[in-house]
Amino acid sequence: MRSVTPDLNSRASTNAPVRYLGLDVGSKRIGVAVSDELGLTAQPVMTLVRKRNPKDDLRSLARLCRKFGCAGIVVGNPLHLSGELSDRAEKTQIFANELALLTKLPLYLWDERLTTREAHAILYEAGKSREEHKPLVDQVAATLILQSFLDAPAQNVPR
Repeated sequence: MRSVTPDLNSRASTNAPVRYLGLDVGSKRIGVAVSDELGLTAQPVMTLVRKRNPKDDLRSLARLCRKFGCAGIVVGNPLHLSGELSDRAEKTQIFANELALLTKLPLYLWDERLTTREAHAILYEAGKSREEHKPLVDQVAATLILQSFLDAPAQNVPR
């Protein structure tokens, strides 16, 4: 459920306020969320439409990490309901590791099972029609993933 890149000697391991970037990585879009400066709540930022060259996406996300002063990156890990790796999970993990190498920030792979379904439910509850979901659902899912990470007991997540 949780995975961490080797570099845990970042600002995230100090008592200073930290921000995390949360991502819901898909083949066509990447939902982006960021935590507040206290690391308590997640807010949606944007939906990044994937470029043909993944390096362009990586550079865009690295810029967002710098802009928000992020101390770590939380990426939704799309596992099967059984907990086994899906094809999408393998691709997501490769992309996430490349982003961690580029930014030199700790990476947290976080279980994202059913977050897209929950994001759709939230959007319906907010009165959004199905047609209005496409530009929003990925950033709502990223927000749910990041909030789940932030709500986890600190002893279960090395930070």
